[in-house]
Amino acid sequence: MLFTRRDFVSVGLGGAVALGIDALTPAWARTSIRRTALHSGRTASGAFNLSIGSQTVLINDRSSDATTINDMLPGPLLRFQEGETVTLNVTNYLDEDSSIHWHGLILPPGMDGVPKVSFPGISPGETFTYQYQVKQSGTYWYHSHSGFQEQTGVFGPIIIDPAGHEPIGYDREYVVMLSDWLFEDPHRVYAKLKSRSSYFNFQKRTVGDFFNDVAKNGFRATVDDRLMWGRMRMDPTDIADVTGAAFTYLMNGAPSATNWTGLFRPGERVRLRFINAAAATYFDVRIPGLKMTVVQADGQNVQPVRVDEFRIAVAETYDVIVEPDDGAYTIFAETTDRSGYVRGTLASRPGMSAPIPERRKRPLRTMSDMGMMQMGTGMGDEAMSGMGGEMGMPGMSGMSMAGNKKKFYKHGPDRHGRLGSAMIVENARSRTGEPGAGLENAGHRVLVYDDLKSPQPGYDRRKPSREIELHLTGIMDRYIWSFDGKKFSEADGPIHFEYGERLRLVLWNDTMMSHPIHLHGMWMELDNGAGPYKPRKHTVNVKPGERLAVEITADAPGNWAFHCHILYHMEAGMFRVVSVSTSVPGDFK
Repeated sequence: MLFTRRDFVSVGLGGAVALGIDALTPAWARTSIRRTALHSGRTASGAFNLSIGSQTVLINDRSSDATTINDMLPGPLLRFQEGETVTLNVTNYLDEDSSIHWHGLILPPGMDGVPKVSFPGISPGETFTYQYQVKQSGTYWYHSHSGFQEQTGVFGPIIIDPAGHEPIGYDREYVVMLSDWLFEDPHRVYAKLKSRSSYFNFQKRTVGDFFNDVAKNGFRATVDDRLMWGRMRMDPTDIADVTGAAFTYLMNGAPSATNWTGLFRPGERVRLRFINAAAATYFDVRIPGLKMTVVQADGQNVQPVRVDEFRIAVAETYDVIVEPDDGAYTIFAETTDRSGYVRGTLASRPGMSAPIPERRKRPLRTMSDMGMMQMGTGMGDEAMSGMGGEMGMPGMSGMSMAGNKKKFYKHGPDRHGRLGSAMIVENARSRTGEPGAGLENAGHRVLVYDDLKSPQPGYDRRKPSREIELHLTGIMDRYIWSFDGKKFSEADGPIHFEYGERLRLVLWNDTMMSHPIHLHGMWMELDNGAGPYKPRKHTVNVKPGERLAVEITADAPGNWAFHCHILYHMEAGMFRVVSVSTSVPGDFK
C-alpha cells in the first residue's frame, strides 16, 4: 500500500522516510492496460481527483526529493472517451504555486493550465477544478507548468479512446513513459548551466581525437576545424545540455536495474504508447529483433510506417504496434548524446530478460549543422577574419563563410555590459527527411518526419493567407535561449494570430541544438511534402540549421503558450505567448 501524504508527513517528523520506486509505481505501469477501463482513476461522481505533494523516494538505492501526483511516480493514468466532458479537481499540497497542463489537448484557454498566460495557477492548499470537453482521441500526457515541478515528478499519461470505431487493431497495450531524473535540485542544475553551459558534458574531444582526425583528414583541416569551433565558443559534442553525468533515465518511473517488464502472449499484436516526458532528453528507441509499425504521432493517427528505430523528441508521443514471438525483447531507449539509456522488457513469461545493446559512439555536430560549409578544405584564419569578439557564438560581427552572409539580432547587455548577438543562419534547409545526428548510418530503417502522413486530408484545405517567420536563437556560452534574439522577458509582446486565419509558420533554427517546439491550443500541420495529408502535431522537433514550416488554423481565441519543451531552454527565455484575436468573425472551417 502507498503512504498517503498525511502518513508521510507524520512519520517524517521522526526521521526521513524514503519510499522505494516500486511502492510509487502506479497500477497502469505494472500490468497491461485494459481497453475497457474507461473510468481509470475516477471517483463515484465521475470526476478525477488529483493531489500534488512532496515525498522522498529511493531510486537505485539513492534517496531523492520528489513531487508526485496522488503519491505516484509517474502520476495516475487518466483515460477519457472522445466527446465526453471531464472534471478534474487538482489540489496543491505544496508550499508553492502549482499547475497542470493537459499537453496536446484542444480545450479553452482557461483550462490549459499555464500560469500567468491563461489561468492564475493553484496556490498552496487550494483546489482548482478543470472542466472541458474532450475533442480528440489518442495518446497524450499531462504535467506541471510551474517552475521545475515537471522535472521533479509532476507528470502522467492520458489515453483518449475514440468515440467511434478504433481503426488500429491490437490485443494488448502498454504505456511506455520515458523520463529523466535528477538527484539534485533542478534550480542548482540550471545555475550550473548558466555559469558554464558545458558543465555536464564529459564527452568532449580529447588529444587522442585530435590525432585520429589528423590521420583521417590531415593536419591543416583538423586545425581549421578546431579553430572554427573554438572561436565560436561552441563544441561539436554539445548534443545535450544535461547528460547522463547528472540524469538517471526512467521507464514508467523505473530505472534500468528495475527492468520494467510488459508481458504478452505469443501472437498478440501489442500496442506500445511511447511518451517522452523527459525535461531535457531526446531518446532513440529500438527493440532489437522486432519491427515496429508506427500508427500514431502526437495522438493523431498516421498511415502505418514499419521501422526499426525512431527518435522521440521531448514532449512527443509515438504509438507503435509490435508482434513478438515467444521469448523476451529489450525495449532500449538510448539518449541521443549516447551518455546513457533506460531499458525495459517485453516478455512472454515473468522473469525473462534479453541482452542490452551496446551504446553507440557519441555523435558530433558538423559545420553543415550550423548551415555552414563543412570544414576540411583548408579554411583557416582568413576565412575566420570576420569572427571577432570575446563571446564565441555571440560577438561575431559581419561573419562571412564561403560567401554566406549572416545577420544578427541584438539584445540585452552581456556580463561585460556590452550588447550580445544571436547568430542567424540564412542558408538553413529542410531536414525532415533526415533521421538526426547519430542515426545517419544506423544500418536499418529509422523513422523520419517525411514518413508521417495523415490517413485523411486535413480538415482545412485553404492555402495560408500569410506567413510568419521565427528564428530559434541562443547564446550558448551564457546559456540564453530565445526567439528572434529576444528572451521572453525582452519580447515586445505576443505573437498575433487572427481568429479564423490559415497561416504558415516558418521556424529557422539558428542554434546547434535541437528544439522541440510546442504550440498550445492549436494543431500544427507539418509541411513535410505530404500535400493534403500533412500530419498534425502538437510538438515539432527542429534540428540545428533547419528551416521547418507548419500550417496552422487559428481556431482558438485567447492567449496560448508557445515554447521550447526542453525545460531549461524555456526557463532561459525560449518562450512566447501567441494571442489569437477575435476581431475576425465568421465560420472559417
